Amino acid sequence: MTEKSQNAMWGGRFAAGPDAIMEAINASIAYDQRMAAQDIAGSRAHAAMLAAQGIITDSDADAIREGLLTVLSEIEGGTFQFSAALEDIHMNVEARLKELIGEPAGRLHTGRSRNDQVATDFKLWVRDQMDAAIAGCEALQRALLTQAEAGADWVMPGFTHLQTAQPVTWGHHMMAYVEMLGRDVGRFRDARARLNESPLGAAALAGTGFAIDRDMTAQALGFDRPTANSLDSVADRDFALEFLGAATICAMHLSRFAEELVIWSSAQFRFVALSDRFSTGSSIMPQKKNPDAAELIRAKIGRILGAQVALLTVMKGLPLAYSKDMQEDKEQTFDAADSLMLALAAMEGMVKDMTANRESLAAAAGSGFSTATDLADWLVREAGLPFRDAHHATGALVALAESKGCDLPDLTLADMKDVNDAITDDVFNVLGVDNSVASRTSYGGTAPVRVREQVARWRDILG
Repeated sequence: MTEKSQNAMWGGRFAAGPDAIMEAINASIAYDQRMAAQDIAGSRAHAAMLAAQGIITDSDADAIREGLLTVLSEIEGGTFQFSAALEDIHMNVEARLKELIGEPAGRLHTGRSRNDQVATDFKLWVRDQMDAAIAGCEALQRALLTQAEAGADWVMPGFTHLQTAQPVTWGHHMMAYVEMLGRDVGRFRDARARLNESPLGAAALAGTGFAIDRDMTAQALGFDRPTANSLDSVADRDFALEFLGAATICAMHLSRFAEELVIWSSAQFRFVALSDRFSTGSSIMPQKKNPDAAELIRAKIGRILGAQVALLTVMKGLPLAYSKDMQEDKEQTFDAADSLMLALAAMEGMVKDMTANRESLAAAAGSGFSTATDLADWLVREAGLPFRDAHHATGALVALAESKGCDLPDLTLADMKDVNDAITDDVFNVLGVDNSVASRTSYGGTAPVRVREQVARWRDILG
């Protein structure tokens, strides 16, 4: 087969032949330029350490520092010319630095490798994303606390199997998501603490013979300590996997809440009204108001989980230490981080803007025999029935109310006594939904007093 026919098979983009294909598959600058600030921070710390150790001169270190600041300014100002031929952000920065300051630029790479350099840059970038995710979760928690406090005593149906189960309060439901997000924050913080060791100075895989000070660079970059094994330092991507794992669980929580908002904002439920800022109309049905933001948040879990599975698949068969496969660690991690932050911001905006329909919530709370459990509990507590007998009697009363087309509080005392003669007028004190929620005073329960306590506790936690 001729080179011309081979080129035709590869297509117009790769008409230049194998060199173009190798450049395209090898280059990562199209996406890893996002780590420019982290790369330059790592290089500045490394140069300062080399000078402090007498490995390079102070004048060379000064030139490197000033040159790197110029490169950073060009990148932030949008005037920097990135080159795919230079493969990645590290080589692009180094090449430009050499143009700016000449020979001293060549001394910057003393005592390090691209392997530990990229591991350091990526750790710094992921650490920043963890901090951003924590801030995003806490902002959403504060929005939920405002909703919970306003509706601490607004009754609504609680569901199991999406069937009416027992009355709860709007505030209690909002606080459930505050708790979920609290665990998300805990996972990000835990992963961040484990991440916070510096790979810089591990070099290619075996360390270096230069008398570098890894503690100095670790401290300069905000790490707790240097990593303890040079092989592991350059081979490790657990920190990215842990970030993606925490992000996946967080996105799952957001997806569950988004699903509820889609249901609640429907004409059949009318539990909430979402603002126009987070809704769209139909192209042909003028009456519709679609919860598009919630639906898109619901979908983000797919991209984020996909990134986690992709990176696990890349890493699962790699021998120590570094393999080029690991270049595939960044692009999907970047996308997952973007997706998570967008979902958190959109959900915060929706929660701040949404309006709960107190009347619809209350009407739904009393339907579906939602106080049946309260009746069973009353029969145990006041009439002395074993719970199984109380459960059976309550079931009979539910069937009776259903046959009469009414709810439990609408049955007469005579109706109830026909089922169990131990029932008295006092039973009606527990059959109202407001009485039901007020009685659930156990720690973590739905009683308004407990909801307000939890709101206060979380406000203290969040500061």
